[in-house]
Amino acid sequence: MNKYEALKKYFGYDTFREGQEKLIDAILEGRDALGIMPTGAGKSLCYQIPALLLPGITLVISPLISLMKDQVQSLNQAGIHAAYINSSLTENQITKALKLAAEGRYKIIYVAPERLETYEFLHFATQAEISMLTVDEAHCISQWGQDFRPSYLKIVRFLKQLKTHPIVSAFTATATENVREDISCVLGLKQPEILVTGFDRKNLSFAVETPKNKAGYVLDYLKEHTEESGIIYCSTRKNVDTLYEKIEAAGIAVTKYHAGLSNEERRQNQEDFVFDKMPVMVATNAFGMGIDKSNVRYVIHYNMPQNLENYYQEAGRAGRDGEASECILLYSAQDVMIAQFLLESKEENPELTEEELEDIRERDAERLRSMNYYCLTTNCLRRYILNYFGEQGAECCENCSNCRKEFVTADMTSEAETIISCVKELRGRYGVNVIAGTLAGDNRAKLREYGVSSYKSFGSLKDLGEQKIKRLINQMLVDGFLVSTRDKYALLKLTDKADEVIQGTQKIVLKEPKEEPKHSVSQISSAGKRKSDILNSKGLEFFEQLRTLRTEIARQEGMPPYIIFSDKTLVDMCIRLPLTKEEMLAVSGVGENKFVKYGERFLEEIRRLTGGTKEKFYFGTLEEVEQLRGGTGKQKRKDWQKIEKTDFFVTGAQAGKFPYEEKYLAPELAERLNELREGEQVKKTSGAEIFRRIQELGLAGERYENGRRQKYVTEAGKEAGLWLGSRTSKAGTEYQDIYYDKKAQRMVVEWFVRGTQ
Repeated sequence: MNKYEALKKYFGYDTFREGQEKLIDAILEGRDALGIMPTGAGKSLCYQIPALLLPGITLVISPLISLMKDQVQSLNQAGIHAAYINSSLTENQITKALKLAAEGRYKIIYVAPERLETYEFLHFATQAEISMLTVDEAHCISQWGQDFRPSYLKIVRFLKQLKTHPIVSAFTATATENVREDISCVLGLKQPEILVTGFDRKNLSFAVETPKNKAGYVLDYLKEHTEESGIIYCSTRKNVDTLYEKIEAAGIAVTKYHAGLSNEERRQNQEDFVFDKMPVMVATNAFGMGIDKSNVRYVIHYNMPQNLENYYQEAGRAGRDGEASECILLYSAQDVMIAQFLLESKEENPELTEEELEDIRERDAERLRSMNYYCLTTNCLRRYILNYFGEQGAECCENCSNCRKEFVTADMTSEAETIISCVKELRGRYGVNVIAGTLAGDNRAKLREYGVSSYKSFGSLKDLGEQKIKRLINQMLVDGFLVSTRDKYALLKLTDKADEVIQGTQKIVLKEPKEEPKHSVSQISSAGKRKSDILNSKGLEFFEQLRTLRTEIARQEGMPPYIIFSDKTLVDMCIRLPLTKEEMLAVSGVGENKFVKYGERFLEEIRRLTGGTKEKFYFGTLEEVEQLRGGTGKQKRKDWQKIEKTDFFVTGAQAGKFPYEEKYLAPELAERLNELREGEQVKKTSGAEIFRRIQELGLAGERYENGRRQKYVTEAGKEAGLWLGSRTSKAGTEYQDIYYDKKAQRMVVEWFVRGTQ
C-alpha cells in the first residue's frame, strides 16, 4: 500500500492538502520533521499516514486525555487499530493495552508525557519496535512557548533510553521563529524537514468589539446563532460562572468548564458540548487544547487573552472543518489589568535561574503589549496577526472588523506633540488616565491630589475631549512613539521615535470609524462563505435531514457526530446524491471502513428522501461547485446523470383538483402538486424547483445580507401574488420566507400542466 492508497482507503480523500505530502515523504524517507500548520490544516494525517506505512509502532505524545480519546475514536472508525494510555484507564486496562501493543495489535499509540517515565511503559517501549515518535502540540516543549509544560521535557529523556532512535516528528499550530528553533534544539531533530504552511486561516473572520455591556452583547449574539455551536472564553472562573448563569437564565442551552469544577463535571460538560447536547461552552483557557470538534462556528473572547499565541490558538478552534466561522474579541481597558494580574500570579518554574525567570517575565510583558495593541489597532487585524508570526499579510483582508469599517483620518501631529510635552512635563510618573485627564483639564479628586492643575499642559487639549485624547495615545502606543511600562500602574514613557514628531520628520494620523459601528450579529463577509452556501433551499433541507441521521447514529455509537462524518462530507453528499456504493465512496471523507459501518444507512436515507432521483441541490455549474468545494472537478459526469423518469407534469383534469388555500410555502405547494401525479414514472417536483422557476422569471431571489442568506420578492413577484412573511425555526430563530397566495398558486399549477411552460 502506498500513501495515496492509504489516504483513500482509510480517510476517503483523493488528494493531500498543502504541505502534507512533503512532510509525509520526509518521514517515509527516515528523516525527522517539524510541521507548523494552522488548526484545521490536517496535521494529524502527516504522521498517521506514515504510521500506517512504517514498520512497528508510532508513539504520539499528546497533552490531553480528551484529544487522545477523540483521535483514537476517529482512527478506529477509519479502520486503523489505535489505542491510548493515560490516567483515565485502570492499571489492568493499561497492562492489557500494552500487552496487545507488544503483540503488534496497534499501529498508533497515544500517550501523555507523564507516562513515559513509568516503569511499565518504559519496559514496553524498550522492548517494542518504535519506528516513530510524534510530539503533538510541540510548542509545549519550549520555555519560550506560550504554554510551556515541564512534563514535555520527559520526552527527551525517554528518547535516550530506547534501544534504537526512532524518527521524530513534531507538530504545532502556533510557533514563532524562536519557538520553532527551540523545539528543534530540545528534541534534537537531525536535519529535519521544517515546513511552515502559513498561519492564515482564510475561513476565519476576526473582530474586536468594545461594547459597554459585554454580557448583553453575548446574549444578543447567541440569540441570533441558536443553531450553531461555539465557545466563549473568559479569563477567570468567576467570569465563567457569572456569564454561564446569565446565558442559562435566558433559556439558551449552555455548559461550562474551568479548573474549579470536579473532574467528573468537567468530563460531562465537555462531552455534552462535543456531542452537540449543549451547543454553547463558556470556559477558561483550561478548555480546548486538542478539542477536535469540527463544527464550532464561533469563538468569542469575553476578555482579552495574555498573548497573541494563546488568542490565535483558542480562536483557531472555530472552523476546523474549513467552513466560515467568527472570532470575536470583546475588549475593555480593564482586560489589560486582569491579564497583568494573572501574569504576576503565574507559578514560576523553580528549576530556572533568576536571570531566566526575568527574561520570561519580560517576554510575557512584551507579549501582553502586542496583544493589547491588536485590540487597539485600526489596521487590518489579520495582517497584524500574520505579521506577529513573521508572515506578510495583505493591507486589507476584507474579512475583519477593521477592514469592514469605514474610517476617516485626521492629521493629529500637533496634538501628538502636546501629548509628548505632557509626558515629559510629568516626567513619566503617570499612566494613560492621568495624562489624558491632565490634557483634558479634568477636575476629578484624584487629579487634584496629584496637583496636575499646576502643569503647563493642564487643559491644553480640552477641546479634544478625554476619550479622543486616549484614542490618540493608544494610536501612539501602537505606532511606537510611546511605551507602557511593566510597573504596577503601567506608566507612559517616551521612545526615541517620539523625537521624530518633535523634529517634524514624522506625522501622526488618527484613524477613527466614520460612525460608531453597530454590533453586527454576523461578522462573516462575502470573503468567507461556507461550503453549505452552495446548497439551495432544498439542498439545505436535505443537509439537515442527513445531520439528523448522523446525530441518531452518533448517540447509538456513543461518539461525537463529527467523527461519523464531518459537515463538509454531508455537504458533499447533498451535491453528489450518491445512490450506489461506488458513488458513496467518491464522496470526500468516506473511506472504505466508514462505508462498511455507515454507508448503507446514508444511502438508504438519500434514496428515501430523493425517491431515487438526482435533483440539483446546489447553485451554479458542477465546475463552479467543485472549485468552491476545493475539489478537482474531475468527477465523471455519469455520477450526476438523472435516472430516466418523466419530468413532473399534471393533466388539465388533475390541475382542476388542486386544493387552493389562502397561502402556501413552496414546499407545501410542491407537496400538494405531487399528490396529484399518477404513477412512479413521473418525477416529483419540489419547493426548490418552484423557487428556481420564480427566480428565473425574475419574481424573487436570494442574496446575502450581513453574511446571511436572505430571500426577497421583486415588484413583479408581488404583482404575481408572492409576499414575504415571518417564520420561526425549531430553534426559535425568526426569519423571512416567501408565501404564495391563490393567484401565485394558479400560476405555479399552470406551469406544470402538460404542454405549457
